[in-house]
Amino acid sequence: MATLSTHTLNSVDGTHAGQVGVSLFRITPDGTRQPVFEAATDAGGRLTQRIAPADVDGTADYELVFQTGAYFATRGLPLTGLRIQKEVVIRFCMPDPEAAYHMPLVMAPNGYSVWLSS
Repeated sequence: MATLSTHTLNSVDGTHAGQVGVSLFRITPDGTRQPVFEAATDAGGRLTQRIAPADVDGTADYELVFQTGAYFATRGLPLTGLRIQKEVVIRFCMPDPEAAYHMPLVMAPNGYSVWLSS
């Protein structure tokens, strides 16, 4: 089984970003998004999901979608400008169905940083 994990951090106040909605989709050759899972980060901003071998296609693209707009809407931050970012979408592949894929996300209302960590 592959393992997909993340650690979300709120860069506005330096805290762990808990209860951020996260979805994983497999992208078919015709561009259709097939849901693999929906979940939310825990209070520590972490999420770990095991993905069954049948859901891992080494030739497919995947989208990991974070509901950052909904998260920041609950933070009570002053609106100092337009908030146009509603989601962070990371498109990637999983060539090894037995590997661990860890993608930390540092997020703000209108920006983010993400990287792959093994």
